[in-house]
Amino acid sequence: MTGRRIVVISDFQDGQPDDAPLQTVKEAHAAWASGRRGSPPEEVADRDRIAVDGGYIERLPLACLKAGLAESAEIWTHWRGCQPPETRPGPSPHLKRRVFRMNGPDAPFASNDMLGHIAAFGAPHILCVWGLGVSEDILLACRDSFKIYNSIDAPALRIPPDVSRHFDLILTGAPWQSDAVRERHPDMPTAILPIGPEFASDTTFHPLDVAKTYDIIYVAAAQGYKRHDILFDAMAKLPRTLRALCVCGYGELTDTFRAQIADRGISVDIIEPPGVPFEEVNRLMNTARIGVVCGVDDGAPAILTEYMLAGLPVLANSALSCGRQFITPQTGRTASAEDFHLVMSEMLETLASFSPRAVVQANWTWPHAIRKLESLMPSAYKKRPSASGT
Repeated sequence: MTGRRIVVISDFQDGQPDDAPLQTVKEAHAAWASGRRGSPPEEVADRDRIAVDGGYIERLPLACLKAGLAESAEIWTHWRGCQPPETRPGPSPHLKRRVFRMNGPDAPFASNDMLGHIAAFGAPHILCVWGLGVSEDILLACRDSFKIYNSIDAPALRIPPDVSRHFDLILTGAPWQSDAVRERHPDMPTAILPIGPEFASDTTFHPLDVAKTYDIIYVAAAQGYKRHDILFDAMAKLPRTLRALCVCGYGELTDTFRAQIADRGISVDIIEPPGVPFEEVNRLMNTARIGVVCGVDDGAPAILTEYMLAGLPVLANSALSCGRQFITPQTGRTASAEDFHLVMSEMLETLASFSPRAVVQANWTWPHAIRKLESLMPSAYKKRPSASGT
């Protein structure tokens, strides 16, 4: 049995569904306990070697390891078929990524495989659930864990009440989200601490001495809610010498974007899904002068502070649902869709007036965020993982 362990359950799914019968929880427990299904949790041997790098899913658990809130950390994701891989590679050797078979496609996701693992090795000390969530029986199996939820997206709660009621803390991205949580659960503790922009890593994203070949960069999924059309419309109102780069890690609209770009006669390059590694994202951001966030119905995107740490001021939609608090006079500007082109032009002419990296380092890198999180979990030190098999 390891010491204090943090587990982050993402709503990411992979694999193809099949007709193979589900294991029972008892069968899954036996497979994990015997070692046939996979290895037990492992403590990190040398905390000094931990680097808090990678994407927003990885940075919070790595920060907990680095700060000593946990001695072991894992990310759990979901698999649609009967033979999930035991683990998946990730950006850090200190963070194990486990994959569990789902019982079915409906969210919040149920998994006998996951319940078997908890029965075999005990519940984590800290359990974080992101996005579409997990079924109530998983939370009941982790009744002694300190349970944290963040929707990652614009709705404050993307889980039903019978699931959300089990959390000890809900992280939000804006005051209206905290209000929405309290409307459902009046006594539920909340904190405006969006895990993406707040747990920023200034070692993953940083300035480079490279040529500025683009004026604008937009790192965002090729999906409608990211509102790339606002960027394209703004560029169409400005000189055609303006150049932009869109980096799309996932999504299905790149062909639509190309048609919109051609129709407007603007200069925009696109990097298609599955995107590029974080090191290359950082390099590409350094080839631009400003970063943009065009969406409205969006959570507090991690890219807000990632742009800033690379030295780019940010132009964000003034109607962005969550995350506008990261836009200050030193880090960027907000503008309506109608005025996007005007503020974009003004920012490109006044780049020297911004100091985005210094502001993020003073306020929103992961050491600041982990201290805030620690202050919200006074009872976490008293809670221990459940004993194996309970």
